[in-house]
Amino acid sequence: MGRLKVTGIAGRFGARYGSSLRKKWKEIMEKRYSDVVCPFCKARVTMRRLSVGIWQCPKCETVFAGGAYTPTTEVGTQKAQQ
Repeated sequence: MGRLKVTGIAGRFGARYGSSLRKKWKEIMEKRYSDVVCPFCKARVTMRRLSVGIWQCPKCETVFAGGAYTPTTEVGTQKAQQ
């Protein structure tokens, strides 16, 4: 028997679509469903995506703009620090 690999969230695709695409998709989806800190109530929760770039905190129910696949973007966090 060959070596087995942990595929994580992309395991549902099996051997389809190629390894490169499965790895990229896995990286994006792990970021999307990870816990992040809400910029308004400071709670660490999994944000709800309403539409592309529109996110909602399930705790305080604040709706805000973010990235397409992640609630915050690198550019947005850099502007907030300035």
